[in-house]
Amino acid sequence: MKEQYDVIIIGGGPAGLNAAMILGRSRRKVILFDSGKPRNRWSTSMNGFLSSDGVNPADFIRKGREELQKYGIQIVDHPVSTATYSKGIYVVDAGEGHVYHSRKLLLATGLKDTLPEVEGIEELYGKSVHHCPYCDGWESRDKAIAVYGKDRSGIGQALAMKSWSDDVTLYTDGTRKLNNKDMELLKLNGVKVCTEAIARVEGENGMLQQIVLRNGQSKPQGALFFSGETNQQSDIGKQLGCEFTGKGVIKTRRLQQANIPGLYVAGDAARDMQLVIVAAAEGAKAGVAINMELQQEDRVKL
Repeated sequence: MKEQYDVIIIGGGPAGLNAAMILGRSRRKVILFDSGKPRNRWSTSMNGFLSSDGVNPADFIRKGREELQKYGIQIVDHPVSTATYSKGIYVVDAGEGHVYHSRKLLLATGLKDTLPEVEGIEELYGKSVHHCPYCDGWESRDKAIAVYGKDRSGIGQALAMKSWSDDVTLYTDGTRKLNNKDMELLKLNGVKVCTEAIARVEGENGMLQQIVLRNGQSKPQGALFFSGETNQQSDIGKQLGCEFTGKGVIKTRRLQQANIPGLYVAGDAARDMQLVIVAAAEGAKAGVAINMELQQEDRVKL
């Protein structure tokens, strides 16, 4: 089966949904594919989004989908593994013989986090273990906050977390690459340092209680933030030949255009400012830019 659309959107998070709304309101024929694996699916609340502060992420997505119904947006709960571009047409293969063609393609596939390799951390992730202080720092305010970062990678985040708590400890998990200048800077700013290897983290009902070191010591902690690697959720950008930054996100221009004609990228996959409200805004920008490009292509020339 082959179907033709104005726009195919891959990714059903805030960026993809907001782009779909703008395009639907512009009377475009749109289909959106959603793998059902948003980056924040472990979280119980989505914070820092005006009018939706503290809402459950799943409820936010559900409400967004409901709002799209009146615009005739087709949503398919299925991942897309391959996409190609040739002569102004994108071809998306959703498997089982379902092939979709479109004039424009928007990638809103997001990123995925690499959790620290520490026993017990997965059970706490999204509840008391986080990567973004702007998303979850307020909920951890005044707690004993641990920052995980091997070698020298956690220095910046440890200093930043002082905005949310006076009790911040940087854990380097057995690595000892902090130099004298690093140690002095951390000390001057009231950040404690633990270089001992971590055995596991412990907590109840998703809430961190203590970090157990391999030397047998236990450190009481109320929250943990980490600055780890992120990777693209999807390799479609790579398949299509997108340019990437040194941080592994897709390079885009002012209105979310990638380096491939008719390809746009919005949300975490394309930016370092990885906030839900920013992702939604980028989706809106991309939706407007895509519609304007389609209008220009369809307009009768003098």
